[in-house]
Order: sequence, then structure tokens, then C-alpha cells
Amino acid sequence: MKKILSLLGTITLIGTSTTSLVACNTTQKYTPEELAKIKQENKIKTNNQEIRDNLEWIAPQEKPFNKVDNKWYYVVWKGKTQWYITNFLNNEKINERGKKILKEEEGYEIGLYRYSLNYEVDLFNYEPSKMTNWPWRIDKGTHFKSVYRWNLTTTEPKLVIDNDGNVKVKGE
Repeated sequence: MKKILSLLGTITLIGTSTTSLVACNTTQKYTPEELAKIKQENKIKTNNQEIRDNLEWIAPQEKPFNKVDNKWYYVVWKGKTQWYITNFLNNEKINERGKKILKEEEGYEIGLYRYSLNYEVDLFNYEPSKMTNWPWRIDKGTHFKSVYRWNLTTTEPKLVIDNDGNVKVKGE
């Protein structure tokens, strides 16, 4: 009887662990109404109307990097000890097993990566010393705080972050 209970406990523990792992590897999906509300809540507070109207918060479910759109993107990401903001122009197709490093800070790399042609292009935060990769699509705010897209072809705004990783317009 003791062995049977031990075996059942092990099976339950393995089943729970596997379920938790699968649940952790899912992307947050918003309904169109939820997405519109979250985009509004994540607008950068500024006096500049052009920036308010054209700087858009982006969710991973929108998969913005699958197509070259020649738009500027701003990514707030975590290095070893602090938040960073990196901007880049999405003007290059990422092929199968392709990788584009956007910035390196404190032994971490941020970039775009396509695992295979069957996968979307995703942002990643990579720590080469530990060979650890954190994709944006499954991150819960630990390694990526926000992604914004500038929806005009004019000069992109100059954005900065405070110590908490909150995005602000430079000079405001």
C-alpha cells in the first residue's frame, strides 16, 4: 500500500509539473476589446500630440516582426542590474534560424530570432554566459517591460526610461 501511494504521489507531482511548464510557455492573448483598452492604458504621457497619436504599445500576439514594415520599434528590456531601452528600424527579413543582435549590455544581448520557418520572428533577451534565452512572446514582464512602434515615417521620437523602466519623452 505504501508503495502504491508513493507511486501515485510521484505521478501526480510529475503531472502537475508538466502542466505548469506547458502553462508557462503560452502567450497572453487579448480580445480585440482588451487589446484596445491595454493599448490606451500604455500610451506614453506626453504633451506632444504627434507622439500620443503615433507611438503605439505592441503586444506579442500582434507578431510585429514577421514582416518588414520599415517602422521604428522601442524595446524596454532588462539587463543584469537595470532596464534599458533600445530602438531599431524593422527593415530586414529574418530567415530560418536567423538572428539579428540589436544591442548588448551587461553581458546580455537583445535581438530578433526566427527558430524555423514554421515559427514567428520573436524578440529575445539572451545571456550568452549561461546560454539562457528569454523570448518576448512568453515573458511576463521579467525580461521585457514594453515594446512600442512609431507609426510614422518621419523622424522617430527620442525616448528615455527612468530607473523603473517607465518610458518618457526625452526633455519632458
